[in-house]
Amino acid sequence: MKVDIYSKPSCSLCDEAIDVVERVRARIPFELRIISILEDPAALLAWRYDIPVVLIDGEPAFKHRVDEAGFEAWLRREAGGTGVAHSRARDE
Repeated sequence: MKVDIYSKPSCSLCDEAIDVVERVRARIPFELRIISILEDPAALLAWRYDIPVVLIDGEPAFKHRVDEAGFEAWLRREAGGTGVAHSRARDE
């Protein structure tokens, strides 16, 4: 599985999201990329008002805040693990 976090420097919500994702990553292994929207013009246009944005295998999963239980549940579902409730991206 691949998880991308679109963020920017000096963003407290981004720092919180990264912390949540890293805690879950300690339990469930996955590839993680943290991408600054300031270094990617397309990402800046797409996500500038929504950061942090967490994509799981290219699908937007969370915006603004990452719920730890919800994130873990999404990963387990994607990995074919235990059946758990699935919540879509926030604030859509």
